[in-house]
Amino acid sequence: MKVAVLDLGLGNLLSIKRGLERVGAEVEIIGSGKNVGADVDAYLLPGVGAFRDGISALGKFQATIDAVKSGEKPLFGICLGMQLFFTKSYEGGEFKGLDLVKGEVVRLPNSLKVPHMGWNSIKILRQSALARDLKDGEYFYFGHSYYCRPAEDVTIAETDYGLGMTAMVEKGNLFGTQFHPEKSGAAGLTVLRNFLEAIRR
Repeated sequence: MKVAVLDLGLGNLLSIKRGLERVGAEVEIIGSGKNVGADVDAYLLPGVGAFRDGISALGKFQATIDAVKSGEKPLFGICLGMQLFFTKSYEGGEFKGLDLVKGEVVRLPNSLKVPHMGWNSIKILRQSALARDLKDGEYFYFGHSYYCRPAEDVTIAETDYGLGMTAMVEKGNLFGTQFHPEKSGAAGLTVLRNFLEAIRR
């Protein structure tokens, strides 16, 4: 399976590239939407940094986003990448997202330690392609100050950080994790492998 990782210019992409390759993917890192087409099985949208910068950088990938919106290609979003799926974010103002998933991205409450950084466990809410072979209590690596509040039933796993937060989403050809699977050891590789199996079907 060939996966195109979208380079938004935000963060190091080598760890996600290595993670995908470890589970058998052929990986191409692309810096624009040009010449990305039939030979790619899926896209992956990584992300660290601010929502505004991420959504601005996606402007050069319009053909890619159109292919996802039409259902032609699957898309996996990681951390900020998943947050960009949503209708809007309040990070540093109010910014429109891709609106692939109805809902909003909001800051963690001041009563909690921000950012949410480090290992935390998840609770599986329902079986899904992305959560296959994962168990309740599985630990993953998180690093974020904002979290997703979906307005539709897309959450397949939550994490508890003083409040129940969406940790994984799945909707049609969309897959997302708030945590970083590429930094999460064997459990993270299971998630990446599940993604490849889901798009192979």
